[in-house]
Amino acid sequence: MACRLCETACFVKHSKSKKIIKAFRDERGDFRPRIIVEQSGPVSFALQCRHCDDAPCIEACLSGAMARAADGTVACDEDKCVGCWSCIMVCPFGAISQDRRRKKIASKCDMCPDKNTPACVEACPNEALVYE
Repeated sequence: MACRLCETACFVKHSKSKKIIKAFRDERGDFRPRIIVEQSGPVSFALQCRHCDDAPCIEACLSGAMARAADGTVACDEDKCVGCWSCIMVCPFGAISQDRRRKKIASKCDMCPDKNTPACVEACPNEALVYE
């Protein structure tokens, strides 16, 4: 269906204001959602970090910013990131990008650690995204 509500939910969740109208009005050009819906004809899929068991981004990270969190997810410590982009180059899914606001920081899905369920999953009306 590619409704992109997951992208909107991610954008608002990670915005400064946390309010949809303010986020789109004030921050739209500064932020790329951490989940991107790719579509080719009738087929669409969500592109986001898979939090790989054997994550190449962790091995490639020169500063140690990419690391396995206590909950098993792959997390990026923004204070440690030096913008070398090694993680972007080795990610087999293309799920890591440059943070548009802070230029030198890598940006990827963080699984919304302050929520029980990621915002993208909660927003999906067709249950195409599942969090287990």
